[in-house]
Amino acid sequence: MLLCFSSSHRTADFDLLERLERHAPAITAALSEHSDIVSGSVVLATCNRFEAYLDIDEPLPAARAVSAEAVLDAVSAASGIDADTLRDASSVYSDHAVAEHLFAVTSGLESVVVGEGEIAGQVRRALESARGAGSVTSELERLFQIASRTSRGVKNRTGIMTAGRSLVRLSLDLAESRISDWGQTQVLLVGTGKYAGASLAALRDRGVTDVRVYSPSGRAPKFALSHDIAPVPADGLLDAIAESDLVVTCSAVTDYILTRPIVAEATARPGAVERRLVIDLGLPRNVDPAVAELSGVELLDLETISIHAPLEELQAADDARNIVDAAAAEYRARTAEQEVTPALVALRTHVFGVLDAEIERARRRGDDDGETERALRHLAGVLLHTPSVRARELARDGDAQAFIDGAAAVFGIEVDPLSVRPRLSAVDDESAAS
Repeated sequence: MLLCFSSSHRTADFDLLERLERHAPAITAALSEHSDIVSGSVVLATCNRFEAYLDIDEPLPAARAVSAEAVLDAVSAASGIDADTLRDASSVYSDHAVAEHLFAVTSGLESVVVGEGEIAGQVRRALESARGAGSVTSELERLFQIASRTSRGVKNRTGIMTAGRSLVRLSLDLAESRISDWGQTQVLLVGTGKYAGASLAALRDRGVTDVRVYSPSGRAPKFALSHDIAPVPADGLLDAIAESDLVVTCSAVTDYILTRPIVAEATARPGAVERRLVIDLGLPRNVDPAVAELSGVELLDLETISIHAPLEELQAADDARNIVDAAAAEYRARTAEQEVTPALVALRTHVFGVLDAEIERARRRGDDDGETERALRHLAGVLLHTPSVRARELARDGDAQAFIDGAAAVFGIEVDPLSVRPRLSAVDDESAAS
């Protein structure tokens, strides 16, 4: 059974994610100590995501909750984070939902900036690290290989990898009619993530030279140093708003950073610029829509920007999601097929056992020129073809047990229930790649 413990920017604050990332080696070691239930693991730790993908050695559905709690306790003990806090700031996926989640993550659909390409490399390095530690099972290897192929398909067949940067560019295109001279424009950048970097690059392309950055999480000094701009101190937000002609927000925080009272107080300060444009690229929103009601303030948010976006850019995320969904559906189908594999193996063993006995009897009668053997083996292959195809069809439809019961009723073939586990062979994995 596959299990994924996930804590990301969607479920947790960045302080908690930083603690998880910092303790990733200890958590990985702690998970390996639970060898009674965890047969393999791959840990993905980034600045905005911590996930543990686990191969649980327990096929029974009733064990999911117990396994999930054991994993959560192990993460808690290794990181020093209270288990209840982790529970509230995380999600747990099991079985096929793990594949769908990983495919979406690797394709950039779950990133702070949807479509960012860096995550694919981070996932690949997480797998390589787990290989080095010897913690990758064949099922985890297969899962991550398919995730990588899905990500490449999304990148090659959609515009998702450039959609985020395109929205930044489009927002500044829309701002052209409000700004007469980019070179004289004072800009406040709120946020320090990928959108912030893309926004800064786009602003500089237009000739902007006066940019300051503010971060609600305290990352402004580090971002400012690496991008050669000025940071805004933690208590300097009001002054920075008052002095800025353009404010671009692109933070991952879930609460409004620019509320109506904050902006109202900033615009009322002596010497504040008379008119300012606020571009809100945050998702969820960084700016309270009520800010637009203030005199001298114009708000341009993602909803407005999207109205003017080219159709292909709006469709990019939907197209990428369709590719991910198709890959997840194929993964589920191929995994389901493995439920009939033991019964198919038993049927083939039975048929070829009967065949070998008949060939041996023919040889004892003097028929040893090989023609009879070739004919019988061809006949066996033809007879087994339809049951093999039908078995996989039944499995894909969720009715593998019908074939298992049929084989038992017709041929007396009994299959060990414990052997019926959804594991793809190397042969099936290669066909999945084609």
